[in-house]
Amino acid sequence: MAMLALAVASGCHAKALFVDHGLRDAGPEEGEVVRAGARSLGAAFEAVPVSVEPGGDLEARARRARYEALPEGALVGHTADDQAETVLLNLIRGAGLDGLTGMRATAAGPRSVMRPILELRRTETRAFVAAIGLETVNDPSNFESRFRRNRVRHELMPLLAEVAGRDPVPVLARTAGLLSEDADFLDSLAGALDPTDARALAQAPPPLAKRALRSWLRHGQGPEHYPPSSQELQRVWAVVTGEAVACELAGGRRLSRSLGRLRIEPGPSGGEG
Repeated sequence: MAMLALAVASGCHAKALFVDHGLRDAGPEEGEVVRAGARSLGAAFEAVPVSVEPGGDLEARARRARYEALPEGALVGHTADDQAETVLLNLIRGAGLDGLTGMRATAAGPRSVMRPILELRRTETRAFVAAIGLETVNDPSNFESRFRRNRVRHELMPLLAEVAGRDPVPVLARTAGLLSEDADFLDSLAGALDPTDARALAQAPPPLAKRALRSWLRHGQGPEHYPPSSQELQRVWAVVTGEAVACELAGGRRLSRSLGRLRIEPGPSGGEG
């Protein structure tokens, strides 16, 4: 709601999209709150229903459905607090450099999205909407301890603040920004490599060669284009160096080497070559 108000104040012809996952009975009522807020700001409104079945990995599946429902170039309202939480979540998942860069202000995925308020704090957005009299909704699932992000938000962040004697959010967000610059520089160097040329990859510095491979392999890994796991990359590297002639990839795909060239063969459900 803060982002919508800021977009209108900036002169944008804004439209609020409310994605109802169908997981809570209160969904339609919450949509009406958003509709009323958009009307009061002079913005358009659209409710977009999606279907997400209850079950395992609910957060990821709901996020995937939500992003697939967004139009190209949509603005999403992540804040610096969300960024800090994402860095910690990626760290405990064992992510490398790319994971520790957190979320980008402009990011590709199932749709290209922008995060214009990524440097604002959650307290600032709450204070802003309260100051202009906008009604908001607190998602009750944001307090359920079964979701890992909620435990990071409500348990780990306060503990880090106590241990460090300072607010960890600016530190984590700043670290993500610095690492993003390093990642972009490495990407520019790795971009000069042909990821299908096994010999060139084997002769290049391994960090650059593996970065070029990650970029190539992540396409076809589902709507969010997740990078390959370290185990998958190890199998691919064995093919690059000639220790193996082929290996299996995520999504039922297969990577093979012939005459010094690498090729991704699609699985039964399709993929990229």
